[in-house]
Amino acid sequence: MMNTKLFGAVPPSLKLWRTSILVLAGLLIWPVQTFAEDVNLPVAKDVNSTSTSAKATVDEAAMDANAGGEQVLKAIELPKPQMEGGKPLMQALKDRKTSREFSSEKLPLQVLSNMLWAANGVNRPDGKRTAPTAMNKQEIDVYVAMAEGLYLYDAKANTLVGVVAEDIRAATGKQPFVKDAPVNLVFVADYAKMGGMPDSVKDFYAATDTGYVSQNVYLYCASEGLATVVRGMVDKPACQAAMKLRADQKVILAQTVGYPKK
Repeated sequence: MMNTKLFGAVPPSLKLWRTSILVLAGLLIWPVQTFAEDVNLPVAKDVNSTSTSAKATVDEAAMDANAGGEQVLKAIELPKPQMEGGKPLMQALKDRKTSREFSSEKLPLQVLSNMLWAANGVNRPDGKRTAPTAMNKQEIDVYVAMAEGLYLYDAKANTLVGVVAEDIRAATGKQPFVKDAPVNLVFVADYAKMGGMPDSVKDFYAATDTGYVSQNVYLYCASEGLATVVRGMVDKPACQAAMKLRADQKVILAQTVGYPKK
């Protein structure tokens, strides 16, 4: 309030002018505020707050929702496998071993890419693989069970394709360490790719060809200091159900991979 003792009484014209300014400011501000509320425009927040997107992890980024709100897995494009380095073959053979104790630390995508390529990746322009298969049927598929969900390794695209958006690691084996290890590989034979062979022949080739893939994983782990164990103790009907496999897809073996437990 103006001190009338110092400046005298406020003229009526000045009072009217001041009142008009206040009314005009209110008329200008109110529509803008109402518009912002109607269209859900962001409002000012504490500058020290952190948005949800800033806190999102890679694991959360791998998840999405379909139109029905069901959680689905996004495909993960793997980095190009590194084909240089590692131990010499004879040293890797010397260091190859089975381990059943694993750290819960997750494997980086580069390590996953390198390991999956070593297991059964494409190593020639004609599409043939690092592991042989009878008559080049390429019937062995490598599934990757992690905390984020179950993926299928697409060797040609070097991509992890989302299959099941839930943690099914416990279903991939009967040993207690399976549910907590960062990666469980499941080797699945697709009998539909094997043509008209008798089932007994399919069974033989599926088991043999899986052995090649598993040994490739063993040698990669020996080269990179990772722990691994191939496992036959799998409740196959339960595992196949959890993986949502077709009737002509058969779980052959599983293999756990992770950093050694310290």
